[in-house]
Amino acid sequence: MTPEQRTANEPHAQLTFFHLELAESLTKVQWDIAHAIAQTLVKEDTDVNELGKAIAYFRTYSHQDNAGARFFDYLKTLVRNGRQIGHSQRTSEYYDSIEKACSKYLKAYQDNASVMLQILGWASRLMRYYKNSGSIGEINKPVVESARQAEIAEVISTHNLAIGQVLEATVTAVKGNKVTYELMGTIKLTEKEPKKAQSLSEKQNVKVEILDLKEDGSIKKVKYVG
Repeated sequence: MTPEQRTANEPHAQLTFFHLELAESLTKVQWDIAHAIAQTLVKEDTDVNELGKAIAYFRTYSHQDNAGARFFDYLKTLVRNGRQIGHSQRTSEYYDSIEKACSKYLKAYQDNASVMLQILGWASRLMRYYKNSGSIGEINKPVVESARQAEIAEVISTHNLAIGQVLEATVTAVKGNKVTYELMGTIKLTEKEPKKAQSLSEKQNVKVEILDLKEDGSIKKVKYVG
């Protein structure tokens, strides 16, 4: 390999190293969120040191109750008072970018300060990577707005779901001709089963076929097959 080829491959090798380490501490969705925060902030030319200061503040209080909510309040305070406490107009803009990125991508984890700290820590590292590589790439935007959505997103990310695929499911409710299924221990879907509903009962284990998927790859519709 020539020196030029080695230099060209260094960013990719570095990112692969990051990915391998992250695999041990973050889930696929959390890894995507760390990337999205880093890419967004680099694209907006945000100072990584300001993110570092916010992380340091959060780490100090992360063991306390409602630490996640307090962190978001802290970021909002920085935005409101940016011109008074910042060193320049740019600092105020940094605060605004950080607050928006964190609110967009981390709200679902506000009750889990430990996970938030891990994501933010890696986002900070990845910011330096993207700044040094000179290439941001396309931003994958895994927006999850609640803990429930985060849980479902994690399940989806670990399964290659496809239309026509048959899955194990548990019946959790039967009302008239409507049946509610629970799939993969997390996803619940209610479907009309006019021909089968009366023969099904709660807690019954069945098989369902995926009929349609949403744009994000999650299951939109299923039907009973046995």
